[in-house]
Amino acid sequence: MAAQGPRTRINAWRPSVPGIAEVLHAHFTDHAYPAHTHDTWDLMILDDGSVDFALDRRRHGATGTGMVLLLPPGVSHDGRTVTASGFRKRVLYLDTTVLPEGLVGSAVDGPILNDTLLRRRIHQLHTALGNAGDAFEAESRLSLIRERLRFHLAAFRTRAPGNDASRLAAALRELLDSRLTTGISLREASGILHAHPTHLIRCFKQTYGLPPHTYLTGKRIDRARRLLLDGRRPADVAAAVGFYDQAHLNRHFTRHLGTTPARYAAARGGGASS
Repeated sequence: MAAQGPRTRINAWRPSVPGIAEVLHAHFTDHAYPAHTHDTWDLMILDDGSVDFALDRRRHGATGTGMVLLLPPGVSHDGRTVTASGFRKRVLYLDTTVLPEGLVGSAVDGPILNDTLLRRRIHQLHTALGNAGDAFEAESRLSLIRERLRFHLAAFRTRAPGNDASRLAAALRELLDSRLTTGISLREASGILHAHPTHLIRCFKQTYGLPPHTYLTGKRIDRARRLLLDGRRPADVAAAVGFYDQAHLNRHFTRHLGTTPARYAAARGGGASS
């Protein structure tokens, strides 16, 4: 019986979200990275296993799913498996518009962050990046992650929504309503309203009780319901209300209403039921 070779599985892509140069999902069982550097920040979470790595000639180890690893640009590092089962990781390669190079020293001093909130936010961002059409959500989640990382690197303190919260939230809601079909990026909204992206998100959530990407999706679902009950085809409805494609509509519609757009449309005109 022939020996089984090392099991390595990799999925990598470049998303259309400003600041993210690359996304990498990988499972390594018998692999060692040689010493190398990147031009980007490497933001990594483990889904299973353990990893041993050196950063600037100091060795570190990480095990389990509770920690976040942040490797800065321009600093030599390596990486290797620790056990026979290897490790599974998800990595975001972030450019220096997300974190400036001036924070490299702080990251070298403490590349492992024990922060469950940050870890959860990174997981949510990976989920959004894996779904075509959720770029606005991904951009919003990246903004919150950036804020949390800067907090850890002692370069930022959260700005609480002030007296302008309601005004900014109302202006953002009006902007989202006007761009329901065409969509808008968080960066563009921030430029139009002259407010930091993370501050916009916090003001909106404080005022309306949900983040702006959730509000936008809900508005699109409401409009989709009306068009489906008017007899429009789900594929046409998806484009009409701003979803990326029919699969994008199906995913969010089913999560909101517990049924697919096609089934919802098929039930129209049935009258009241018990």
